[in-house]
Amino acid sequence: MAHKHEVISKPFSDVHNKNGRVLATLLHDPTVEGLDVALYMDGSASMEDEYGPRGILAKLGPVKNQVEPQMRWMLEYLANKDRDSVLRVAYWATGDGSQIEVVGDLTGAQAQSYKFPGPQYYGKGTVMLPVLRDYVAYIRKQSELGARRGLAVIITDSQIYDANDVRAYSEQVAKEIAGGRLPKLNFVLVGVGDQVDEEQMEKICHEEYPGVGHLWCHRIADRMEEMAELVAVLVDETMTVASGGVIYDDKGNVLKRYESRLPAVLEFDVPPGCKSFTLEVGGTKFEQMIPEEDHHDDDDDDDHQMPPQTYGGGGHGHSH
Repeated sequence: MAHKHEVISKPFSDVHNKNGRVLATLLHDPTVEGLDVALYMDGSASMEDEYGPRGILAKLGPVKNQVEPQMRWMLEYLANKDRDSVLRVAYWATGDGSQIEVVGDLTGAQAQSYKFPGPQYYGKGTVMLPVLRDYVAYIRKQSELGARRGLAVIITDSQIYDANDVRAYSEQVAKEIAGGRLPKLNFVLVGVGDQVDEEQMEKICHEEYPGVGHLWCHRIADRMEEMAELVAVLVDETMTVASGGVIYDDKGNVLKRYESRLPAVLEFDVPPGCKSFTLEVGGTKFEQMIPEEDHHDDDDDDDHQMPPQTYGGGGHGHSH
């Protein structure tokens, strides 16, 4: 049996053992293991100028769709966090203001070329409760398929018509999470421009729920161009609350503690005869068998040396 290539299980992409010193490279950020993300973009009439004219009018002048590049960037960024790199994307507040137009299940790979011309029917109001209902129904289905955590990013440029309903429904959702009937969920609310009601957002987002804490967080972007960056910052803050982790040997002894965020390569010593190690992050444990020792000491493994990134850090590897 070739022990050198034992099965590497998620979230690891590579594990080496040199004389009892283990180098384990993380495939992705384990704080978001099992995360399922959806992106809801405001489709109310006040957004029409941001999407730019369509049809005949679009041919008349070089009016830019300001939303599309932001949507593409967010799609790519959020798909990196998602467990299967597929995002549910929808316009909300369409039609009479309470409708949702689902764009589709999009992958990060589609981000560069996908068109976001805006909804078919711009909404006459901004009713948010249907978004929450839609996402909760979606995550219920996804949790049967392996989702263990949910994140809905909701973007608006106006005052929300049904803030009280949203708060009442949030309370209900929190009870279901606390009772184990729904996976842990977070809602990220980003307001854009000067028509948003910050006081209203704060009322929704500052609420703390027993056994759950905050469900919501929010920020306001002055301009459409700042929207994607803000979403990235908020998602990182929300998702890496459980930053840091602990590594145990196969007898349950602590080998190493990471107090802050996990580096992309974990390096630690294991006792003689230790067959596996376990990484615990945010209450979830990932066990990994240790391959037999690498005996070639000519350091041709230096190609695998540590990538400089730290998970959940600031750089997102995109230029704007």
